[in-house]
Amino acid sequence: MSIPHLILFGAALLVGHAIWRGLRRRAGRRYIDDYVFHEAIERKLAAKRPGLSPEQRALVLRGLRDWFWMCSKAGRRRRVSMPSQVVDDAWHEFILFTRAYEQFCRQTLGHFLHHTPAEAMSTPTIAQTGIKRAWRLACAREGLDPRHPGRLPLIFALDGLLGIEDGFSYSLDCQDPNSPQYGSGYCASHIGCGSGCAGDSGGHGCSGDGDGGGGCGGD
Repeated sequence: MSIPHLILFGAALLVGHAIWRGLRRRAGRRYIDDYVFHEAIERKLAAKRPGLSPEQRALVLRGLRDWFWMCSKAGRRRRVSMPSQVVDDAWHEFILFTRAYEQFCRQTLGHFLHHTPAEAMSTPTIAQTGIKRAWRLACAREGLDPRHPGRLPLIFALDGLLGIEDGFSYSLDCQDPNSPQYGSGYCASHIGCGSGCAGDSGGHGCSGDGDGGGGCGGD
């Protein structure tokens, strides 16, 4: 085979591999949307958070589904921080079902997703890279403009909505002096994806990169 033919063959292999990976990621995200969490996960969440109603626990599991979708959408190379303490609780309970969790990860992400703690902004007005990326991905999940959303994406809203005592409360207008939320919680306007906010394409990843705090990482 001549050198030009080898080059063309190699290029075709690369294109074919990229197409295959894209199809696999999309199939994984469909699996996430259709997946039914074991009822024991909700029972364990109820034991840990007894103040939550069944409807509220269902919202938390919806947030957990969003989290896995975000990690699938990202890939595994770049950091995405978990912004909700109560969703983090549910994630931890899922991990305890070791075989089911490992199978789920392989099916949806192609690798085992290790647990790391939830993480808020470092201050009410300073957002780290991982939180910025989580914000952009969460907004993409719900079709929101990350710079000018009309509401908080669910995974950022849950802790405040459910009154989670040790949770992270975000607000769209906490810098508005006329708002009842003025001066409280974390200002979502400061996560709004400036130059430091990574994209939400499948080429980006989701990994613990050693800079502290929470995120999702490959093995």
